[in-house]
Amino acid sequence: MSDIRRLNPAPLWSDATVFNGIVHFVEVPESGDDFDSQARALLAQAERTLQAVGSDKGRLLMVTIYLPDLANRQALNAIWGDWLPEGRAPARACVRAELASPDLLLEMAFVAAVTPGA
Repeated sequence: MSDIRRLNPAPLWSDATVFNGIVHFVEVPESGDDFDSQARALLAQAERTLQAVGSDKGRLLMVTIYLPDLANRQALNAIWGDWLPEGRAPARACVRAELASPDLLLEMAFVAAVTPGA
């Protein structure tokens, strides 16, 4: 029996992996035609993933943000600041990157602590 818990495992990836009280997962927006709507959709998806593994956005440890266009950084920062609980911002990196689809305007990789006993 594995001590790694996998959320919705598929042949090429799992939606999230949990090991030693830490969850790792990646989100791409499942909806939205512009940057703001994609960013809000992605963060809502992240909240659902966190909840599914027994965590929440206040327990984020690190987030890596991938943006094809760094001109969207200011819009991201406004949405990000509204989304996070005050005083609970994780470590964060924001990098310019080519994403798998030209329709994707951002992607985020999350690391968070899982609530003990979850």
